[in-house]
Amino acid sequence: MKYKLRNNKKGFTLVELIVVLTILAVLAAMLIPALQGYIEKSLETADVLHVREAYMEVLTASLTNDTENQVKTVKLKQKQDDWQSMDPITIAGITHYKKDGDTANWKGIPTAGGVCEVSYDATVGVVFRWSESGGSNTKVEMNFSDIHKLVENAGLMDKHSTSSNFEIDSKCPNSSMLKELQPYIKENSLLNCGTWAYLGDARKASRKAYLFWTSVNTNDVGANIEIPVIISAETGGFYISKTKTATRKIKDSSQKYVEYVAIADHISNFTNYTKGKKYETLEDAYAAYSELVNEKYPDYKGTLPK
Repeated sequence: MKYKLRNNKKGFTLVELIVVLTILAVLAAMLIPALQGYIEKSLETADVLHVREAYMEVLTASLTNDTENQVKTVKLKQKQDDWQSMDPITIAGITHYKKDGDTANWKGIPTAGGVCEVSYDATVGVVFRWSESGGSNTKVEMNFSDIHKLVENAGLMDKHSTSSNFEIDSKCPNSSMLKELQPYIKENSLLNCGTWAYLGDARKASRKAYLFWTSVNTNDVGANIEIPVIISAETGGFYISKTKTATRKIKDSSQKYVEYVAIADHISNFTNYTKGKKYETLEDAYAAYSELVNEKYPDYKGTLPK
């Protein structure tokens, strides 16, 4: 005798599957933001911890006259711009609210994948500069063409009127001329981005000078590395060229030599850098510079200021 087996197993109906999937979607919509918020909070907490560690290193370097380590840059891990889980935030005894904006100790806001530069200023104490990777989240002005007027207003060439190798280097530790010039530089100037050097002949009979500027932080890339530059001539016009970074030495307050990386080695013939196309405005020169960086120096794309 044959028996017919009956299949009593039943599957989900289409309606039941839709209901289940809908419930799962609702739960995911509720849980994912909370999970993302938790992850972001943990990343911000890690960033703050690393910035505090950098502050202690900078403070120690300042107390021991270690000029080489008086600036530290921390790469941020957070995935969203600005603080999502902290307001106010306190680091190194400095409490900052979002509504405060820029202060003497606090510049900019943290950005996703950005950096925090920690430095020490004897007049205001610790300074935190939050910015995009290699750049600044404060819109810069195309105004460094007035560097020649700034140097004149500060009277620096007159003070060194016998020097045939006049030089102001933005990376030179404890540069007295840089400190004298700094009050004349606007906060959102290109001169506060990247690296620059003002070079030339300060003697009155043959006075002539050039500004070399790059978006690259030369201390980060090291010596003997080719970098793109914009050159502003005192006689007028802008040029796009390239230089090789170079190690320089200078004595600190304790008469010990400290090293930094300059935008170029000592230059004896400036015409070698001004043979290319002459741009009449900084805006045009900067557009050409940006194009050059994107095409031939892709590793430096992140250094272009906004």
